[in-house]
Amino acid sequence: MVIIVCCIFEVEEVVLHVVVAAAAVVMAVVVVVVVVVVVVAAVVIVLVIVVNVVLAVVAAAVVVAVFVVVVVVVVVVVVVALAFL
Repeated sequence: MVIIVCCIFEVEEVVLHVVVAAAAVVMAVVVVVVVVVVVVAAVVIVLVIVVNVVLAVVAAAVVVAVFVVVVVVVVVVVVVALAFL
């Protein structure tokens, strides 16, 4: 009877060790997944900032180009008008 009880306690101890080891593996996997998600989120944030900066530069270039075209057209119209006077 004593031997059976001791064997049951040994089995429970082994099962407990297996469960603890499995929990440790699961926690490690969760930590790795969280780190990967944080790194991906950081990369996405940096890419969004870079894209916004590029779009802002392109928009500014378009505004300057339109302004230059308007100024050139106005100067040409004034010069042509003065030529006919």
